[in-house]
Amino acid sequence: MHRNMARLLGILMLFGLALAAKNAQPAVEETAFDSIPANLFYFEDSEVVLVTDFSTKTTYRSDDAGVTWTPLKGPERGDTLEVLKHPYDNQVAVVLGFSKQHWITKDQGKSWTSFTVPEPPTLARLPISFHASDSDRMLFLTAECLGFDCTESAYYTTDGFESNPKLLKEDALSCLYAKSTELFTTGDKERDDDQVLCIVKGSFSPFSSDYRLLTSSNYFKTEGVEPAMSADGRPASGIMNLAAVKSYMVAAAKSEGTTELAMYVTDDAQTWHRAEFGEHKLEEDAYTLLESTNYSMQVDVLTTKPTSPMGVLLTSNSNGTFFTKNIEHTNRNMRGYVDFEKIQNIQGIVMVNTVDNWEEVERKWLAEKEIKTQISFDDGRTWQAMKAGDDKDLHLHSVTDQRNMGRIFSSPAPGIVMGVGNTGKSLGTYDEGDLYVSDDAGLTWRRALRRPHLYEFGDQGAILVAIEDEETDEIKWSLNHGKEWTTVALKELGVEGKIKPLALTTTPDSTSLKFILTATKGKGSKLQYYIYSFDFDGLHEDKCKKKDFEKWYARVDDKGEPTCIMGHTQMFNRRKADSECFVDEEFKDPMPVMEDCKCTAQDFECDYEQNFVWDVESKKCVSGGPLKFPASCKDGDDTFMGTSGYRLIPGNTCTKKGGLSLDEPVERDCKATEDTPASGKISSETTPFKGDRFLEYYYLERGESSSGSDETVIMRTDLREAYISHDHGVEWMPIDTDGEEVVAIYPHQYLNDAVYLVTPTKTVYYSQNRGQKWHHFEAPEKPNQDRLQILSFHPTQKDWLLWTGSSGTGKDVQTIAHVSRKGGEDWETLLRSVRKCQFVYREDRADSEKLVYCEQYENEDPDAAINLLSSTNFFESKDVLKSDVINFATMAEYIVVALRAEDKESLKVDTSIDGQVFADARFPANFKVPHQQAYTVLDSSTHAVFLHVTVNNQLDSEYGSIVKSNSNGTSYVLSVGEVNRNAPGYVDFEKMQGLEGVAVVNRVANKDEADEGKTKKLKTYITHNDGADWALITRPVDPPNGKAFGCKGTDDKCSLHLHGYTERKDPRDTFSSPSAVGLMIGTGNVGEFLTPKKEADTFATRDGGVTWTQIAEGNWMWEFGDQGSILVIVKDDEPVTNVLYSLDEGSTWTSYTFSDKPMMVQDITTVPSDTSRNFLLWGKIKGEIVTVSLDFRGLEDRSQPCENPDKAVGEGGNEADYYLWEPKHPLSDDNCLFGHVAQYHRKKLDAKCFNGREIQHLHSIAQNCTCTRRDFECDYNYEKQTDGSCKLVPGLDPPNAADVCIKDKNAVEYFDITGYRRIPLTTCEGGQELDYTARSRPCPGHDEEYQERHGISGIGLFFAIVLPIAAACGVGYWVWRNWDGKFGRIRLGGGGGDGLGGPNAAFDRDAPWIKYPVMALSGIVAVVAALPMVGGSIWQAVSARLGRGGGGGSGYARPYTSRSSFQRGRGDYAVVDPDEGELLGEDSDEEV
Repeated sequence: MHRNMARLLGILMLFGLALAAKNAQPAVEETAFDSIPANLFYFEDSEVVLVTDFSTKTTYRSDDAGVTWTPLKGPERGDTLEVLKHPYDNQVAVVLGFSKQHWITKDQGKSWTSFTVPEPPTLARLPISFHASDSDRMLFLTAECLGFDCTESAYYTTDGFESNPKLLKEDALSCLYAKSTELFTTGDKERDDDQVLCIVKGSFSPFSSDYRLLTSSNYFKTEGVEPAMSADGRPASGIMNLAAVKSYMVAAAKSEGTTELAMYVTDDAQTWHRAEFGEHKLEEDAYTLLESTNYSMQVDVLTTKPTSPMGVLLTSNSNGTFFTKNIEHTNRNMRGYVDFEKIQNIQGIVMVNTVDNWEEVERKWLAEKEIKTQISFDDGRTWQAMKAGDDKDLHLHSVTDQRNMGRIFSSPAPGIVMGVGNTGKSLGTYDEGDLYVSDDAGLTWRRALRRPHLYEFGDQGAILVAIEDEETDEIKWSLNHGKEWTTVALKELGVEGKIKPLALTTTPDSTSLKFILTATKGKGSKLQYYIYSFDFDGLHEDKCKKKDFEKWYARVDDKGEPTCIMGHTQMFNRRKADSECFVDEEFKDPMPVMEDCKCTAQDFECDYEQNFVWDVESKKCVSGGPLKFPASCKDGDDTFMGTSGYRLIPGNTCTKKGGLSLDEPVERDCKATEDTPASGKISSETTPFKGDRFLEYYYLERGESSSGSDETVIMRTDLREAYISHDHGVEWMPIDTDGEEVVAIYPHQYLNDAVYLVTPTKTVYYSQNRGQKWHHFEAPEKPNQDRLQILSFHPTQKDWLLWTGSSGTGKDVQTIAHVSRKGGEDWETLLRSVRKCQFVYREDRADSEKLVYCEQYENEDPDAAINLLSSTNFFESKDVLKSDVINFATMAEYIVVALRAEDKESLKVDTSIDGQVFADARFPANFKVPHQQAYTVLDSSTHAVFLHVTVNNQLDSEYGSIVKSNSNGTSYVLSVGEVNRNAPGYVDFEKMQGLEGVAVVNRVANKDEADEGKTKKLKTYITHNDGADWALITRPVDPPNGKAFGCKGTDDKCSLHLHGYTERKDPRDTFSSPSAVGLMIGTGNVGEFLTPKKEADTFATRDGGVTWTQIAEGNWMWEFGDQGSILVIVKDDEPVTNVLYSLDEGSTWTSYTFSDKPMMVQDITTVPSDTSRNFLLWGKIKGEIVTVSLDFRGLEDRSQPCENPDKAVGEGGNEADYYLWEPKHPLSDDNCLFGHVAQYHRKKLDAKCFNGREIQHLHSIAQNCTCTRRDFECDYNYEKQTDGSCKLVPGLDPPNAADVCIKDKNAVEYFDITGYRRIPLTTCEGGQELDYTARSRPCPGHDEEYQERHGISGIGLFFAIVLPIAAACGVGYWVWRNWDGKFGRIRLGGGGGDGLGGPNAAFDRDAPWIKYPVMALSGIVAVVAALPMVGGSIWQAVSARLGRGGGGGSGYARPYTSRSSFQRGRGDYAVVDPDEGELLGEDSDEEV
């Protein structure tokens, strides 16, 4: 009896315990915070969590999964800027401070050690780069900023900051260890340890288009190496970003003139390849690197406008270089996030959202997207809809609508996937969604809970936790894969009131039973922030046994059979859904069991190393180039066993036995290893057109980072028909504009890929890919007919457009400016009654992205004065910068405004650099022009404005003086006088492109006679030091096979004179090319003066203008090809059937006959960079307009690419195709110019190869020189004396020396004014530092630092007293030995003109020629010298490729066919001239 009772009681107790277990609830702990707890993360495989309260800048730590929290011990409250966790060491994290002090932990935050870095951390990117296998190795990126000017550097540690970090690299923008991921390896242990890659600024340029990638294996203790990245073996420039992705490292590069990026990939940090994307291209902010596999990369590329973002998903081959399309019309948002997720821990399963109504979305940017979810079980090869319930399509909200932290759908829990969405035709709103769950990795789904929920996975999927994503007082969980859910009121768990969940998370491996919820309570001023810790271990489930697990295959086919990815299946031992137990193996990740499969076609890829590529149409690998040359072919064999075109994907484990073996070698012909031999011939193609003349033509040249091989030309005839050619004029196609006339072509000023066709109506046709595809938009009004610029462009925002149209009729016509920020899809009105509007953004101009200048008639009255207005919010508000404006021009960093002076009879000039503050231009005190009536802004590429001020403005007698500004464009000194000008405002002034300091001018030799109306007599002068000295061009030697020159004697009576800008039919035909360094070609004569053009011969120089030779008798037009290795000339104004070409820089010439019918050639052109081996002739044959394409690629001597130019200074330099050339100054022995000796790459004349893409000609600064007089110019209010010294102009005050302290807040001292100012870009060191005096003074507030710097000891006192006395004695002796009896002739420099006196010191303020003088001045180094661009005064125009209508009676402003448009990239003038109405936008019928 008692025994039965005991048994009964035992049964009842067990039942009670079981019932209690079923009713058990999770333990909850609530912790309040001052603001939203952010940046919450776990240390891997632990319950240690860190979280930061950013309102108090304090970081907290919990070691019990969020139950208790304490502030860190080390960083104090208010110290935290950011916390960074080591991605591969679960012990290490770093707390970044706001300045130079930071903290590191190596024990999951139990203890912290402080360390200091010399500069604050950068805020532009993650400041720390971690090493994947050695957590003591880290890179620290810093940025020291003064206003908007930041100096960035990188430091490194190899001992986890136990010692002070060491400087890695100055001017480093971003740095990574090669070993940045666990999977990546260089293949060498030492390189894995220490190899670093950094993006640094260009050698000679601060702009992003010149950023470089450097690599080092000794932390840059020796000079870093630029890796070869391009197919031609050269480095890439414009590196914008660097990232490590699984087993790959990726670098993105962007060049000027295009939005397209080049993506370079490496899998060993040594060998780089450019990734190819087929028909797609990468653009800045228009591609997303997605979560990738161990054997491929995934990229989503934007294919639409950013306002209606959609993309295409692409997957790479195993080395990341060839991408193929997986699925189109992927859903993206404007921030670049893509609805894409790989199911975690399972290979091959991917979920994406696509846009079903993509055609409508492309047409209408306001169209609502119809989004559908698709899933792939074979790595994106095939896709299918997801099914839920009764075979209904299921659609889930993804990354673009993320509501929780971490991954969206999956976790390491095998096969358990959850998401919020709906069934039906397409995805509805998030609030209308329900929670769905799948336990077969997304193959089938069921609804788990109604309404949207935040959710998380625990205990390898044994428990699912959810909480409704709105104010709630409940929490829910499921123990059987979401089939059934338990709901508990939070009040029962001790949480009062409703909460609004923000994020729900658990350990990264989803093996824990503990969860953390971030939430808020209350609203408004009573809003409170909390972290809740939920511990479900209190449910008291049993620990699972072997019988509770099942074998679950990750991928199965329709028959339920396992499928293979990368040659194997994946199987997990997974807890059964209905087992009442917990796995309870915390921090033990579920591991798959792999079973190898037989090889199929999907296990192979194209053998890219042998130039095989995937052909989309035939769906197989085809040859994309010659095979690598095998040794057997060298031995004379005709065939060899070579690649089949396929190879097994690295890492693939499939079994070939019984399967496919696509990679078996096949017999190949040895001839397949050779490139197609050059034909040895030049080819040509003549194309006739209807019409009487070509009105305009432009090249849409590929940028360096652009894909493709096209050479695209677009042109318009006088019949208003537009044509385009993608092969440099071999084949032309008419552009279909639906019958609309084309009245103007507007190539994008900054992006060569974009071009716009303006019609007489509101319809504008445009292309963003160099004419491959055309679209159209409607402008707000018809284009204006006032010859004003119609379209203006933004330098970096390709979809920002300014449109100047007109409305009304007759006297009521009004020009109106509009802006579109969506590429013409919508428009906002800016201002009415405008003459010109222009974006004035510049990369180094702070807050200028939205800065717009407009010229507007006062009170909108077209007869009133013009005001210059500015706005940074598209004229929601505006500032009046200047009144009574004539015009403004932008040139380099300067904005120059011409306005009427108070007397209303003359002009004045104001200049700004920042676009906000203008300063009056101060001309020299002795520069007196009664009425300054015209300015021409010349080249300003050397941090100084060159301004031509007209002295004589009488028709056919125009000339003036060129003045040069200081570095901020406000004070000017005279450079050279009597410089010739013509009526339209062009000036005979031209800088040699690509070479610093060389310029040519034509001066009026008989200015007094010209003032009286007599014909001008011109002489040509040249400078080799940017205007410091001007000299006549020395008489060339007599041509060996031609007629001797008719004069001899001194240069004054017999020198070379060249026809300049003012006499050219086309101002684009410049003397030089930026890519042909040292070469110049011009037409002229040898004699006392310049004679008429019909009497001219053609001359060239190969040494930067020092010596010249006659290359042809008569007038010839010329063009530079392949960066000067091909020169082509053609007779000017004579019918011809042939051209001459030279392959040795004009030493010898060969004739090529292109037609049997004479052609009157009007122009010869090639691509703007002069890098092509193709040319175009434009003209007429028998009265019919034609183009003739000339193709020199078939020449054997120009069929093979040249070696990397850097070989000229490396091993094998004697055999290289290039040599280093140093320009020689004719008056100097040391080649020093602006404080240094420059070296340039030049191709050897006998090198039988072609240059290809533009090379960086400036190789290096070989050495810095000691300072001489040429490195300084006279300070403001000082002028040069007869002895060459600078002296204060009587009656004027010197500048305030203490201004240095105002400009530089960190300056400790300043020096007294000496009268000299250093040229901004001189690199000279020591020597005659004429801008310093022996006396310095402390800056205000820096007295102590000044005393520390200048305090003097006893021994110092000895040297201070004794040495100056000795020096004075020495100077006295030196003067006695060197004085030649002429006051002021003490020469302190080595060469003529170097000292304060010298033979060129013939300057006197009272000399008669000082009124319009040739003022010697020191120049500024021009790393990339530009032509005298007229940066815009009439409109930004010529450099914008825009100018005056060319005829045809259209009445529309047509883009001016400037050199910039299809030749040099730079090339014309901005003119400010009140008497030249058209140039100023006033009424005039004159044409240029």
